[in-house]
Amino acid sequence: MRLRPGGRRARLRAQGCGSVWRGPAHASWGRLVTAGTFTTVDGCALTFDVVGKGQPVLWQHGLGAPLDQPVEVFPQDSGLQRITLMCRGHGASALGDPSRLSISQLADDALALLDHLGIEQAAVGGISLGAAIALRLASLNAVRVTKLVLARPAWVDAPSIARQHGYRVAAQYLETYGAEEGAERFRASPEFLEVKAASPDNAASLIGFFKRPRPDTTIALLSRIPLDWPGVNRAQIARIRRPALIIGNDQDYVHPLAYARELADLIPGARLCEITSKTIDRAAYVAEFRNALASFLPDVGGDR
Repeated sequence: MRLRPGGRRARLRAQGCGSVWRGPAHASWGRLVTAGTFTTVDGCALTFDVVGKGQPVLWQHGLGAPLDQPVEVFPQDSGLQRITLMCRGHGASALGDPSRLSISQLADDALALLDHLGIEQAAVGGISLGAAIALRLASLNAVRVTKLVLARPAWVDAPSIARQHGYRVAAQYLETYGAEEGAERFRASPEFLEVKAASPDNAASLIGFFKRPRPDTTIALLSRIPLDWPGVNRAQIARIRRPALIIGNDQDYVHPLAYARELADLIPGARLCEITSKTIDRAAYVAEFRNALASFLPDVGGDR
């Protein structure tokens, strides 16, 4: 694992976590393990998971991923309270109106969850789609954000349609042929083979979409989100003034290390942590990911 300050204007910033309003008991800093549901203003029922005690961290999953994905890499017993919203169409969360699916809507939902839990400020971060949500929150709702983690970002300041084209093709195969035949045909497609040659882990994730329990939500998500982007430009990203950690790795077609490096250059004082790819060594990937979060997220005072 390589850790370095990022960017032309790299500098270490004080890591104060800011104030957190201690709201309802289920959002307190006491030890808790709970799952719940809340309803958005447009009537979409979304589930969430809260575990731990200490500083609240909104820690979000990637596109189509289960709760296990963000949980696996989050540090344990670190004085942190992990809060994960299962986004629309993920886990037991409702899909809602498919036409509303966008990164901006998912970011609004995440902010609504913090409001529901009575949390005024939190560290925010996530993997891939989760990183896009966190980037939008830090850029447009900075008063609610204490720290920022962007892990394996799939966007910077524009859509990444070419690299995410495989998602849309997978949706087409799933819709046309169903899960079993669709997966078999998709494995032979040029789009899948291109991703597999560069990143076997990304290829495995693409096949995993055919195994999700609700094909209708998978089709809706894969047809829309890959055409979207966080909706913040380079100037807005460069104005982020929160401690930021950017995590990336090689052998990642959908989440190129170049995106992580570019974001580390854009955000003043951001740290770039390059970790082992899951394609090379999954155990090392998980361990290094956890270590990076554990060394950045807890508020121990002073500079980092």
